[in-house]
Amino acid sequence: MKITDIGMPKGANKRTKRRGRGMGSGHGKTACKGHKGSLARTGHHGGPRVGFEGGQMPLIRRVPKHGFTSKFKTYFEVVNVEVLNRFKENSVVTPEELAKENIIKNKSLSVKILGDGEITRPLTVRAHSFSKSSIEKIKKAGGTIELLAK
Repeated sequence: MKITDIGMPKGANKRTKRRGRGMGSGHGKTACKGHKGSLARTGHHGGPRVGFEGGQMPLIRRVPKHGFTSKFKTYFEVVNVEVLNRFKENSVVTPEELAKENIIKNKSLSVKILGDGEITRPLTVRAHSFSKSSIEKIKKAGGTIELLAK
């Protein structure tokens, strides 16, 4: 058997629907477009605009709008101090190390250390931001903190 002997399975190649080729084709006269209306027209008038609901008040106008999203908001990868117990004593914990341990997923975001849980070993923690409680807990365990530039 050769590669040329292998063909497509039966029914894989379907003929295209040839519209507007006479009444005998089954798709003659209006060519599957119905009678008049915007969908029957040629050119770029292929139906009403996106979101048009036939004169009914569109969803985008029915739904209430409030608030706004600041384009200057900073997003953080959040890590609790409890998780830092995975690292060996006196080791340096950086965002790269956290990513290596699969603690954070998005390396491009800033890292913020929060104070949930307890830390039992002294570590040097380098991150972009710290909560007050996390600073207290890291220092209480004998560790140090270093702020990274954002």
